[in-house]
Amino acid sequence: MLDKVWIIPALPALGFLLTLCFGKRLGPSRAHFIGIPIVGVAFVLALVTAGQWMARDGALDERGAVSDIQQSCSREATTISSGGAAAGDGTANEGSTAEGGTGGDVVSAAPEATRAAESGGGTEELTRPVIRCLSWWHSGPLQFDIGTQLDGMAVLLLVVVTTISLLVHVYSSDYVNGDRRYTHYFAFLSLFTASMLFFVLAENTLQMMVGWELVGVCSFALIGHWWEEKPNSDAALKAFLTNRVGDVGLMIGVIVLFFAAGQNFSIYDINVMANNGRINHTLLLVSSCCLIAAVMSKSGQFILHTWLPDAMAGPTPVSALIHAATMVVAGIYMVGRLYPVFFHGLSIAGSSINLLAVVGSVTAVFGALLAFVQKDIKKVLAYSTVSQLGFMVTALGVGAWTAALFHLFTHAFFKAGLFLGAGSLSHSCGHSFDMVEDMGGMRKVMPRTFWTFVVGTLSLAGIFPLAGFWSKDEILAGTGGLGNAATGSYYFAFIMLLVAAAFTAAYMTRTIWYAFYGEYRGHGHPHENGSRITVPLVILAVLGAIAGFANLPGVLTFEHLVEPVGAYFPGHEQGLVHADFNLAVAILSTLAAVGGGLFSYLYYFRRSFKPLEGFSGRNRVAHAGKTLLENKYYLDKLYTDIIVGSIKKPIAAAAYWVNQHVIDGVVNGAGKGAVVAGKFVYEKVDQLLVDGAVNGVGSVAESSGGELRRFQTGHVQQYAALFFAAAALLCGVFVLILG
Repeated sequence: MLDKVWIIPALPALGFLLTLCFGKRLGPSRAHFIGIPIVGVAFVLALVTAGQWMARDGALDERGAVSDIQQSCSREATTISSGGAAAGDGTANEGSTAEGGTGGDVVSAAPEATRAAESGGGTEELTRPVIRCLSWWHSGPLQFDIGTQLDGMAVLLLVVVTTISLLVHVYSSDYVNGDRRYTHYFAFLSLFTASMLFFVLAENTLQMMVGWELVGVCSFALIGHWWEEKPNSDAALKAFLTNRVGDVGLMIGVIVLFFAAGQNFSIYDINVMANNGRINHTLLLVSSCCLIAAVMSKSGQFILHTWLPDAMAGPTPVSALIHAATMVVAGIYMVGRLYPVFFHGLSIAGSSINLLAVVGSVTAVFGALLAFVQKDIKKVLAYSTVSQLGFMVTALGVGAWTAALFHLFTHAFFKAGLFLGAGSLSHSCGHSFDMVEDMGGMRKVMPRTFWTFVVGTLSLAGIFPLAGFWSKDEILAGTGGLGNAATGSYYFAFIMLLVAAAFTAAYMTRTIWYAFYGEYRGHGHPHENGSRITVPLVILAVLGAIAGFANLPGVLTFEHLVEPVGAYFPGHEQGLVHADFNLAVAILSTLAAVGGGLFSYLYYFRRSFKPLEGFSGRNRVAHAGKTLLENKYYLDKLYTDIIVGSIKKPIAAAAYWVNQHVIDGVVNGAGKGAVVAGKFVYEKVDQLLVDGAVNGVGSVAESSGGELRRFQTGHVQQYAALFFAAAALLCGVFVLILG
């Protein structure tokens, strides 16, 4: 599967076409009979690919080199002659290219490098990517390829995306059962999965942009699934247009990298050149900042996060897929895939602050604060996603690449479980997500939903020994806090993430109180849902609990299998340092989470802080802070009323003036001109000329008739005389003519 991995995204794409063509013919609410088996096959193939990758990682030949063959048309790929050995740095001589780099054919190369050559003499496993590509199209002397780049990072996302997608497909078969657009829903669910997988396997930045936009289009269709209700269609448009703002940065960043790398879109080539110092630092910095704008929109970073909570208007399974495995993690993946560009462009090594780390740190705290004032349980989870994505972006910004991807891995499982748990609650409570007004006491009637939600909450809060604890702790250790050996000393990020960790535990404890404790405040009779909803919840809860063991201190299986090693990724020689497990950091992060959760528990469950109840109504500062949070930092007002309004209002006024004075003036002028022309035609042409001619002909006829009437006397003798006179005259004429 390593060189046929394109089959995995092709399967759900095929499922999209088959569902559209035959979904309705299967009968009402049966389109999932196509989507689930096909995504299931893709999931199995992803597991097979992961198994082969792990086997490849340890498959060293007798010379200590990887024995697999890389299919590459990369300019920077080292070409090995028969029986030769690699240089180990993965670069070609200046000006040289692999044959496939310009000719368009797939070239077999054996980039065999010793472990020592790749890792600088260390003991890290060799994880050179497997690249296959074909000629896509030509523009003059330039060739553009399409293909796949498979490495540990791509394998990780293949497993995560197909796992979450399969569970969401199964869950949806019950949750949206009977929906009027059931077939449409499952078709786009499959296309969404295919788009993300296509993006993950992209060999070049141009192909990555195609996958990036396909993911955006699918999210637009699924967020606005119930488009008849205006808030839903508004949310879809808001998501689409907000992402277009960031996509401008993506396009500019890709263009800058294209020319900086010698008119090359290859991700491998760009990374090698950035890592070897062959791209100007200023160009790396400019492209990094532009690409960060794309991350801010796609991955919901402050201040372009505003679309993400509104996207909850879509069906809950879609929300789970967006927040756990597809749309929002695309930005994280893009930074991880082009990491040498950011690492060197932002000078991450040995630093204490950079734009990526600041954006992530601020997002982690500000997103968590917004979750405190939400009544809608899905919006609580949405702002939680914003905050957790901030953790991942911060990790990438401080040089903790593995920690960022590890948290993406663990977060996918417990966050998908939480969203599907919220959907299970809503499905049983009359399709309401208002946990304050319509829930309460649900643990008594929905025990499976309750316990799976609790496991997801504890993992999200970072409580030992669940998955979230290990990944969050690794991010905090990677900041260099408490003197821990790391890539840099990012103390601001360390403090901000500790605060965010405490807030996370606090608002999730509040959520459990409102949803599962107290008395039921809704209508009807809630009950536990069927197996198609609860089984995915149990699976995700188990994964959310144990996934952290994939990177235990001292084992580091995750790091060895996922993190790239070689010329296309920063190593120790560039200053990238893997932070060791720090017990003090682990204890401090646990205390922050427990402290936040305990405070919230005492406030909501025990009512131990009664003087604080209603405090925002008595204190001006507290009231101002709560109002600020309830209005979401007034960012929507800034965008809608000030920025968009300041542009839209003058344009609308100008358009109205043009309509009234130009368009209406032309129309009215044409009408007045037609009236004048009509009056002229009527008076001068019709009345004077036409009627005059007709009347004149009548007058002449009348006059000539009067004159001729004098010859009509009634006397036969007179008529005979005239006849003979005429005959004589005629005879005279003939004589003159013929004579």
